Amino acid sequence: MMPVGREELMSSKTFEATILREGSMCAIPLTFDPKAVFGKVRAPVKVTLNGYTYRSTIAAMGGPSFVPLRKSNREAAGLKGGETIEVRLDLDIDKREVKPPADFVKALKAAPPAWDRWRELSYTHQREYTEALLDAKKPETRARRLASAVQTIRARPERKTRKPGPRSF
Repeated sequence: MMPVGREELMSSKTFEATILREGSMCAIPLTFDPKAVFGKVRAPVKVTLNGYTYRSTIAAMGGPSFVPLRKSNREAAGLKGGETIEVRLDLDIDKREVKPPADFVKALKAAPPAWDRWRELSYTHQREYTEALLDAKKPETRARRLASAVQTIRARPERKTRKPGPRSF
C-alpha cells in the first residue's frame, strides 16, 4: 500500500450514514478511513447534516471511527436518530477558541490559578463551560453555574506538558 501524500488528501468528504442512537447518545459512523481522507484519524471537522453545520472531532475509541452527535446538534439538524442521511465532513482548519463571558473571565482571574487552568482546557471543555453559563435561563442559575465552574476549574491540577523526544511505553 502506497503512503498517502499530503497533496492527495481531500479536505472534505460526503457520504451516506445511518445515525446511531442509544438512549440519548448519538453518533455518525464513518463509512471510510478518515486518515486516508484527512491525514489523521482524530481530525477536526465541520459536520453538515440537513443543512445544519457544527464543529466536532472524529472519534476513534478502539472500534470503528465515528463523529459524536450531541443532542443540541441533532435537534438543530431536525434529527431523532436512526435516519439514513447525507453527511458532509470538511476538514476544520479554523482556530478553535472560545470567548468566555466577561463576568466568567473576571471570576476566573479573581481565583488563582483558575485562569491558568482555564487556558489549559481543551476547546470542547471551554465550550461546554461557556454554553452552560449562556444557556442559563435565570440569573440565579447562571450565578450558581459560574461559581461551580470557577471552583471546579480552580481545583484542576496543572496540566503536564510533554517533553519532545522518544516515547517509552
